[in-house]
Amino acid sequence: MTLFNVLIVTVACLLGVGLYGLLITRNLIKIVVVLQLLVKSVVLAFVVAGKVSGHPGIGESVAATIIVADTIVAVVALALAVQVRIRFGTLDIPKISSLRG
Repeated sequence: MTLFNVLIVTVACLLGVGLYGLLITRNLIKIVVVLQLLVKSVVLAFVVAGKVSGHPGIGESVAATIIVADTIVAVVALALAVQVRIRFGTLDIPKISSLRG
C-alpha cells in the first residue's frame, strides 16, 4: 500500500469512528470529544488533498484555519456543558430534556 492509501484509510476510519461515537453517546463532554475526532479526520483529509493536488501549502493553511476555529467551538461547547452540569446536575442528554422553549 502506498502512503496515500494508508492516509485515506485512516481518514475513513477516523470518520467512521467519529460518526459511530456521535450516534451512540449521550454525554455532552463525550459528544464534544467525538466532534473533535470528526474534525481531525477532516483536517487530515484536507492535508492529504493538498499534497495530492500538488499544493500542500493550501491544504495546510486551510487545516490550520479549521483547527483554530474548531478549538474556539470546543471551548465554547465545553463551557456550555459545564453550565448545564451546574444547572441540572447531569450531562446526560435525555435527563436534561426539560430545556424546552
